[in-house]
Amino acid sequence: MKMLRAFWRGDLPLAEAFWTWTVIIGLALNLSTTIALLTLISLDHPWLAVVAGYSVSVPYNIMAVIGTWRSAERYQGPDIHADLGRGASVMLMALLSMI
Repeated sequence: MKMLRAFWRGDLPLAEAFWTWTVIIGLALNLSTTIALLTLISLDHPWLAVVAGYSVSVPYNIMAVIGTWRSAERYQGPDIHADLGRGASVMLMALLSMI
């Protein structure tokens, strides 16, 4: 929980915020919720599928963008790295939220 708070506040290094929390954990979480969504749809529970598919992944995706954005604001390296981290996190999380 302490690391999650640090991520939210932007206290983590940009590389860790982006690669660990946005890419790896974001992909794993979104894949899991997509599997749950598809399973519940196949069991003919469409409303429960929507809740299971989006109630966890979308809030996490928003948090991932905010955490990465805040880490990018504190990044001491080249501005292009911070800008790429911001842009890539927004695009990845938007894409994963639509799937």
